[in-house]
Amino acid sequence: MDSPAALVPGRDVTPVSRLLTLVGVVVVIAGLNFGRQVLIPLALAVVFAFLLTPVVGLVEKCRLGRVPSVLAVLVVSFALAVAIGWGVTNQLMQIMARLSDYQANIHEKMEVLRGSAGGGLGKATATVNDLSKELSASSETAESKKSNRMNGTKEPLSVQVAAPPRNAAEYLRDVVGPLAGILETIAIVVVFTLIILVKREDLRNRVLRLAGSGQLNVMTQAIDDASRRLSRYLMLQFAVNVGYGILFGLGVGVIGIPHPLLWGAFAGLLRFVPYVGTAAAAVLPMAMAMAVFPGWSQVGLTFALFLFLEITIANVIEPWLYGTHTGISSLAILVAAIFWGMLWGPVGLILSTPLTVCLILLGKYVPQLGFLEILLGDEPVLSPQAHFYQRLLALDDEEARDIAEKYLKENPLGNLYDLVLVPALGLAEQDRHMNALDDARTKFIHQSTRELIDDLYDVSANEVCLPEGGPSAIALAGSVPGWTIVCIPARDEADEIVGTMVMQLLRRAGFDAHVIPIGPISTMLEQVKNLHADLVCVSALPPFAAGQARSLCKQLRQRNPKMKIVLGLWDFPGGAAKAQERVGLNCADMIGTAMVQIVSQIGGLATSSAPAAEETPADRELNPVG
Repeated sequence: MDSPAALVPGRDVTPVSRLLTLVGVVVVIAGLNFGRQVLIPLALAVVFAFLLTPVVGLVEKCRLGRVPSVLAVLVVSFALAVAIGWGVTNQLMQIMARLSDYQANIHEKMEVLRGSAGGGLGKATATVNDLSKELSASSETAESKKSNRMNGTKEPLSVQVAAPPRNAAEYLRDVVGPLAGILETIAIVVVFTLIILVKREDLRNRVLRLAGSGQLNVMTQAIDDASRRLSRYLMLQFAVNVGYGILFGLGVGVIGIPHPLLWGAFAGLLRFVPYVGTAAAAVLPMAMAMAVFPGWSQVGLTFALFLFLEITIANVIEPWLYGTHTGISSLAILVAAIFWGMLWGPVGLILSTPLTVCLILLGKYVPQLGFLEILLGDEPVLSPQAHFYQRLLALDDEEARDIAEKYLKENPLGNLYDLVLVPALGLAEQDRHMNALDDARTKFIHQSTRELIDDLYDVSANEVCLPEGGPSAIALAGSVPGWTIVCIPARDEADEIVGTMVMQLLRRAGFDAHVIPIGPISTMLEQVKNLHADLVCVSALPPFAAGQARSLCKQLRQRNPKMKIVLGLWDFPGGAAKAQERVGLNCADMIGTAMVQIVSQIGGLATSSAPAAEETPADRELNPVG
């Protein structure tokens, strides 16, 4: 049984290794900052290589060599990017050239907004602004005149000097100069992408060789997982964002806003930026509509288009393509966008999600970096039983109940008892016997669990799931009238609570089942006798109740040798075989470690005890003790 501290998978990490890991993280962050001129093109090239590798593979199947296939894909991709970039640049320059034409319309709308903002408040704000400007202007004029009088100088006269004519070389330098860094980065990215695509197997083998022959298994899994997850995610994200840009551009064009290619390209590109990218892509054409059109209809239509596309893609398309989990938590996406944006600027915003996926994979396969997978991943870090027990420790029975009900929506009632509630009670018992759990919390845990199972038994419509090869449905439907089954706890209240769960499942299976509350052994044995039990199920939660359960089974056997006894050592490590070794061969007729298994065994006993029942191979597989 897992200890309460084992809420997450264990890592063999010492304090020294943790300190070294922290120092390494600091060094890596500093290196990412100082080496950005080389690392940014390399990161872009790796992303493009993952994105284009499937396309290169398809071209290679047309009996082209590796190098011609890579060159063909890069040339086509570069040509498309240049064509789109050229069109976007031309439309952007047209907007910049016509900004003065939009000034009057923008001013008119601003006046309307200012007037609608409130009469008295708007006038008061305008008055304060005017007074502030006048006071500032008069103060500057007075200071200037005073300074001139003190220096004995007159007011300076403004003189305009004509700029000398510029030659073609200077003009080209002014135009190309600001773009030199961008063109240099693009060239480096293209070269890196070409090398990675051509030598991808060689680079993979070098990484494996660098890790060492002893890490081939782990590194192979890491590289395969990274290749599969990154390629799939990037391809799907690229397809979704391109489709979003096309639909947004077409919608904006139908609305009538000028330059739809520009707004569609911005929408597709900015959507790579988590959260804020799509909002920024919608604001730009809305501002354009406000500047071009006299009314507000186009602005409202553009906003409605944005809402429709975003809601549809975010809630229908992306969950269908990506599945329930993308591998990254929502908070991690936001934090990663801020981190990489501050580190690498706009390029870091675009690369934040792929880089975060790489960090999660490092945390998955490198023990010293396991915290990255826990912090950034979207997989549950607490098992349902640990999560349920943790909320009860926090005295939060409402959230614990929500966990159980959520689990019950996808699983039958027997699985909830076997896989969630019983292990949680086992963790509580272990803490209690180690004096790590006080009496108040123990009482709260027991009371909350008892109330939960009573409520779930009343409202749940799930059927008991039986293992393959279980007893026939005839026995489970209660084909042995008059059979009385009594569940008796072995040691304490936790055993009684689990016995109540068994009683509920037996009643669902059609048996007349009862549970005896915990008390003195003589009193419990007397109640078993008064109920005229045909079968007794002893409920024991290991590891501390096993000895008491063995003693109780022996006393039951001495009082009534003909009575059937089934012992449940719940969630016992090693299964029924180890449980049988723990208590001995002659302790009970059958031994089980799960409730579903116990119900199956009791059904098998009922079937074999029925007058017309015949033993089946499935019944023989239940392996009765002795």
